[in-house]
Formats: sequence, structure tokens, C-alpha cells
Amino acid sequence: MKDISLAFYKDSYKKELSMFSLPDEQSQFTAYPLEALKKCELDQERFPIVILWKGIPAGFFVLHGWNGVKTYSENQNALLLRAFSIDSIYQGKGMAKQSIKLLPAFVKEHFPHINEIVLGVNHANSVAQHVYLKGGFMDKGKRIIGKKGEQFVFHLTIN
Repeated sequence: MKDISLAFYKDSYKKELSMFSLPDEQSQFTAYPLEALKKCELDQERFPIVILWKGIPAGFFVLHGWNGVKTYSENQNALLLRAFSIDSIYQGKGMAKQSIKLLPAFVKEHFPHINEIVLGVNHANSVAQHVYLKGGFMDKGKRIIGKKGEQFVFHLTIN
């Protein structure tokens, strides 16, 4: 999977991201990239990241600072992973898992003070739970109530 990389969002990715599609069972749990980008423009603590396959945007997520983290963790040296998705035409190829495996090195390079990534994943979103756990996240037992019900809080330590 050496063809997969992570990069900060650039305007040159906007066209591909505007054509992003997700199955209904996934879109209920995440934001489309352009929706998430609007929030990033209004919040300097939100960093939009593009998952590239051979240089082409195939996925997207946001790393959110303390104002996002504090609902999920007391660790002020953590980032919240949110709005994670892989475009439907690229699903089933291991890109989600591989991009999560690239995340610690990316965070260490660009956010050297960060020692943890946290996320909330809906209780009903078993596919995403599986991907995050296979990617190295751990369930430490914390639960919160989100907009669409109970969420598991997962943690990934950055060494």
C-alpha cells in the first residue's frame, strides 16, 4: 500500500472531493469532505487531511484540537479524528486501515507535541469500529452520547 499517503488539504483537491460519494449506511455517521471543509474554514483548530492514492484524493478526515478533544478526553496533548471517510469507489481496498496506520507518523511530523489521537464512533457503526481497531485504536471503555446516540471513544497512542 505504498501508493497511499496523507497530506494537508489544498484547493487543488477540491474538484475530486466535490465528487465524493458514500453509501447511505456510512453517510449517516460522517460529514462529506466539502461540509467538513466549511467548518475548518471557521475554526483554526481543525486541520483537513486528504488520503491520497497515487496522488488522487481517495479519502478525507479532520484533525481537531482541544475544543474537539475535550468531549472525548482530558488529554490536552491529543487530537480528535473526525469526519473520516473513504470515497465509495476506493472502498474495500484496505485504504482506510492503511491510512490509519500512516496517521501516527504524520501526526508526529506535523504536530510534535501530540501524544494521542481520540475519536468517537457510533455504536451502530460496526464497520468503522472494525477499521479503527484494526488500525491500532483501542477501546478503553469510555462512552459518550453523540448526536446519533451512543459512541465508543477510541484512543491511539502516538509514541
